[in-house]
Amino acid sequence: MKKRYVLPLAVLLYFIPTPVFAEETGASMASTLGAVTLIPPLVAIILAFITKNVVMSLFFGIFSGTIIAQYAGGANLLTGLIYGFTDIVDYILESLADPWNAGIILQVLVIGGLIALITSSGGARAIAESLARKAKGPISTQLVTWVLGLLIFFDDYANALIVGPIMRPVSDKMKISRERLAFVIDATAAPIAGIALISTWIGYEVGLINDAYQSIGQDVNAYGIFLQTIPYRFYNILMLFFVVLTSATLREFGSMKKAQERARDTHELIAKGSTAVSEDEELEVVAKGQPSIWSALVPIGSLILFSFIGFYTDGRQTLLESGDSAIIDTIQNAPFSFVTLRETFGASDASVVLFQAALIASIIALVMGVSKGHFSFSKGIDIWVNGMKTLMITGVILLLAWSLSGVMGELGTADYLVSLLSDTMPPFLLPTVIFLLGAVISFATGTSYGTMGILMPLAIPLATAMQPENAEFIVMSTGAVLTGAIFGDHSSPISDTTILSSMGAGSNLLDHVKTQLPYALTVAGISIVFGYLPTAFGMNVYVVLAIGFAAVIAVVFLFGKKVDTTAKMEK
Repeated sequence: MKKRYVLPLAVLLYFIPTPVFAEETGASMASTLGAVTLIPPLVAIILAFITKNVVMSLFFGIFSGTIIAQYAGGANLLTGLIYGFTDIVDYILESLADPWNAGIILQVLVIGGLIALITSSGGARAIAESLARKAKGPISTQLVTWVLGLLIFFDDYANALIVGPIMRPVSDKMKISRERLAFVIDATAAPIAGIALISTWIGYEVGLINDAYQSIGQDVNAYGIFLQTIPYRFYNILMLFFVVLTSATLREFGSMKKAQERARDTHELIAKGSTAVSEDEELEVVAKGQPSIWSALVPIGSLILFSFIGFYTDGRQTLLESGDSAIIDTIQNAPFSFVTLRETFGASDASVVLFQAALIASIIALVMGVSKGHFSFSKGIDIWVNGMKTLMITGVILLLAWSLSGVMGELGTADYLVSLLSDTMPPFLLPTVIFLLGAVISFATGTSYGTMGILMPLAIPLATAMQPENAEFIVMSTGAVLTGAIFGDHSSPISDTTILSSMGAGSNLLDHVKTQLPYALTVAGISIVFGYLPTAFGMNVYVVLAIGFAAVIAVVFLFGKKVDTTAKMEK
């Protein structure tokens, strides 16, 4: 286009008439824009699969949302483009300014430095060799990974960041595809943290349950209600079982089968043309002599120990300042009781605690490396900083994902999706609809916490209105909120847990999503057909769980084909 046309075009665009809405946010904007609010997540997700460039896809998803927000606010096309672009910076800064988000970014970077120190001292190699002696093949390797995931039950972020780097060398030796390793890690992160009796999730989930019950005038033991929801968390339970079953039988189907066959036949652990989120396995091992497993076990053990101490002390301080006399009396009279541990863990700021614990563990790893002569102090600092650099791209992706979530919050994307519940429905369909709606919102927004916060205040009153005398039905609907949010988050390419799991496994993010999605959809389908629908008709939940286990076994043996990655390539 010639330059002389630029100014007239700009003037024309400026004066194009545009709709002017009253200043709106959230639910009011959702009612005005309707399905248009779905454009940002759709742009991000579709572009991600087409271009395989997550950063660019998230950026354009945010950009589309800021343009829509400007246009809805009365801006014309030209100013909408200009201010929409500048708004991106504001969203990123707001995301980084959030203490929780900042803590997560720092936690990720510091754990990257910790992993680098452990790797460079030879500790990661030593522990990998030790585990390799127990992991004789792909079956035991995946089962060991699953067990480690269960042991780090207290936080899904810590799970993804710790298990992957430890098991990746062993998994690589067994020619297990990075996609499969990422799946095992991801499937034992949020699914176990969400139902663990004590974890960083519990306080949030219990708080939502308590507020929702109070909104309908019922004063209940919220933690007791949470415990009652566990049998109804079909997706969590069946997914954990699915991982064990497919690991023990080596049966795969769909795109995961192709990934495993690729790893077996060509020894390509990552698909050709794909790049991993991080490649910290290339870090130099500078340790002299025989590396010791203690160079890894002590720092990692310190990370876990100080995480628990931090959860307790931080949560205890928060609760003591809350003014709740009942919980204060419990803390003071029984400081280490189960109730106290449960409440303090739930009230703690997990992002800050895990950052602090990772920093302490890094100092311990640095001191051990220097004292053993693996490296000098200055060299150790360089290794730690370089380790953080390897996870810089992960921090960028997380910031963009959070910014996209902020844009969708302003547009009211989730509120629009929730409005789809406004039509009347038979009561037996409510748990299923809640589960599906939670999955859609969580998949589109990439946050299970946000989805739970949106749906819980709606689900419990709605279930109570439909069947006021059926307490089990209300509990079931509560469980559907928590589980649907985790299913959507587990499947979403813009979920922070999905991103961290692929990073920990050294897998390409989109390859991880593409191979995990068929498995997540399969377990979700079983959770609905053999879970929520039968229980909504009154079938005993434990009988339903047994049927669900049987359904998982049937699907795996009917559609799965054994892929032993250690088998010799057939000529």
